[in-house]
Amino acid sequence: MELNKKWAVVKLQSMFTEVFGLGRTAILSASLMTIAVIAIGVFLFFYLAPPNTISMTTGPQGSSFEKYAEKYAKILKREGVTLKIVPSEGSMQNIKRLADPASKINIGFVQGGVKKDINTDKLVSLGSVSYMPLFVFYRSGSNIERLSQLAGRRVAVGEVGSGSHTLSLVLLAANGIEPGGPTQLLEMDSDAAAKAILSGKVDAVFLMGDSVSTDLIRQILHADGIRLFDFTQADAFTRRIAYLNKITLPKGSIDFGKGTPAQDVYLLAPTVELIAREDLHPALSDLLLEAATEIHSGPGLFRSKGEFPAPTEQEIRISNDANRFYKSGKSFFYRYLPFWLASLVSRIVVVLVPMVVLLLPGMRLIPAIYRWRFRSRIFKWYRAMLEIERDLLMELTPDKRKELLERLDNIETEVHKMKVPASFADQFYALRGHITFVHTRLMSEGHPH
Repeated sequence: MELNKKWAVVKLQSMFTEVFGLGRTAILSASLMTIAVIAIGVFLFFYLAPPNTISMTTGPQGSSFEKYAEKYAKILKREGVTLKIVPSEGSMQNIKRLADPASKINIGFVQGGVKKDINTDKLVSLGSVSYMPLFVFYRSGSNIERLSQLAGRRVAVGEVGSGSHTLSLVLLAANGIEPGGPTQLLEMDSDAAAKAILSGKVDAVFLMGDSVSTDLIRQILHADGIRLFDFTQADAFTRRIAYLNKITLPKGSIDFGKGTPAQDVYLLAPTVELIAREDLHPALSDLLLEAATEIHSGPGLFRSKGEFPAPTEQEIRISNDANRFYKSGKSFFYRYLPFWLASLVSRIVVVLVPMVVLLLPGMRLIPAIYRWRFRSRIFKWYRAMLEIERDLLMELTPDKRKELLERLDNIETEVHKMKVPASFADQFYALRGHITFVHTRLMSEGHPH
């Protein structure tokens, strides 16, 4: 059995040698090159495949971030991608997780203005997906017009790590209210803060959708003795703080029957961005943005139809893949094929084309090098014969003739030892004919004419 295998290998090598003019070295070189290119191609085929599971950091249970994530999970599941939802305390914790390579979080919702001193060089934005309104509720018999009027009161500013905590401190500081002053700035989570203002334990609360449920917002709006702060200075705030937007809560939009709110209320809202690590697979970027379009493009209480998602960035750059999606939509294969099939076809194209580009010239180059090497061996003997013929032009003594004949005999002996493929037979026999020709000249008497 082993003998038959060896015979088959020898037979195959003999066929390539005789038919294609390839020696053992050329065959080995071509084989190694082919194996190397195929191995690299197979590696790239699997390496370039998009993962079928990704993780999203969201917000507390019942928050708008969590509800958004559940919608994303359903859409991605249709395409065979599992979205793992990881609850968090809010935007601050989300961006910290994304910036930490050890967290294994791929994407998350982050409101504008929470970056602070976090290194986000390895993060990219897929664009803004919604507004995140800030609700400031306070207990008072009459309306207050400026946040500075909260001085000296008990104010719940949100839990550390939440978007409401970050933004509330910025806004209060702009109104002269700082931690450590006469105003009690209480750090508590949204649920605790809501219960505290409902029971009268605090005088005001700052709440945002990333850390509080919409049902809780409605409950506070309907409570007696609690008012929603109207940011009448909203335009001034948006000029001073670039990541803020002025939005309107229309009269009666919460409850038409009760007319809640009783009038239009101006609110401040940063945008929520879908933030990802820069190594997010382009196919997943397209899939997430397609899901974002399905979820966020419709009209809502604080947005008009088609306003989101949008390629607006705050502190983190928009990814190249996202820019391409906003300009021209999904890439060609993902536009017309199911996700799994588009992934397969695109990888075949990406891997197959470079393989062909590398292999075809390589397969042509190896035989050319082999033929050049063989011809150089033949030319070596032609050069030796040319030297003998140059010596024939000189005065030939018997000793000199004998020396030249010995040199020519050595050439002939070495030529007969050469292993010559059939494809080079014409050059081999031409060389032998020229050796005979020179030998005849040496044997002739007198000087050649």
